[in-house]
Amino acid sequence: MSRIVALEPAPGSPTSLLRTFVGLHLRDLGGWIRVAGLLELLATAGVPTSSTRSAVSRLKDRGLLLSEKRDSLAGYRVDPAAATDLERGDRRIFSYRGQRDDEPWCLVSYSLPEVERSKRVQLRRALMGLGFGAVSDGLWIAPGHLRAEAEDAVDRLAAREHATIFITQTPRTAGPFARSAAAWWDLDRLALRHTVFLDRYEHHAIEASASDDRESFILWLRCVDDWKTIPYVDPGLPANALPADWPGMRSVDLFAELRARFSAPAHDYVAKVAAAD
Repeated sequence: MSRIVALEPAPGSPTSLLRTFVGLHLRDLGGWIRVAGLLELLATAGVPTSSTRSAVSRLKDRGLLLSEKRDSLAGYRVDPAAATDLERGDRRIFSYRGQRDDEPWCLVSYSLPEVERSKRVQLRRALMGLGFGAVSDGLWIAPGHLRAEAEDAVDRLAAREHATIFITQTPRTAGPFARSAAAWWDLDRLALRHTVFLDRYEHHAIEASASDDRESFILWLRCVDDWKTIPYVDPGLPANALPADWPGMRSVDLFAELRARFSAPAHDYVAKVAAAD
């Protein structure tokens, strides 16, 4: 699935739910779905037809969907140009990676001239969107497993000659490392994101499974739509950078449990609706 950046719709909006649907299900359908099937599925999830059509237009403008007829049936398919972003999003969303205390860190240092101020802003936003913390102006830090994504962000902005990427052991800070981490990342905000997710979905793990495939589809779509931005603001900090009562791993485990329980019946429901005449 493609990641959601700061300027894109918030979870729960028609455009966000449609994008989540594309990432979760459309590729499994062979990359194409008839218009009527898509409208029915999104309506099942509570999105009015008019809102789905507007959301489709937005995602076509953003290079995620294309209109395509098959056997005289109007439909939509995934834009091949979006494949790389969707796969990158899959890895981040469904393969949460937490760092151990003894693993290396990735630092990105850059200094762009004033004539490239807009590129400097874009690079800062890109690093924030990957979960990097700001040590100071032009110096950012994240767990070492995000190195490839940092390199990709720098390369896509053609900023390589102005940026240096370091892989290093835990920085030596004046006080406890956790105190510095709290200054580099907004840990209160991150914790709140996890807590909201736990409050919203923990009872589904405690109670019986959804009653049928339709209910599983609705729950799983909304669950992923709420979860998908969390791995981008929480880069998987190690225990020595976090408060003792950190809720992050509880929500990571909860998401994995919900995936194991609801993703397969949700897929079955989508396949059935998509195959209907």
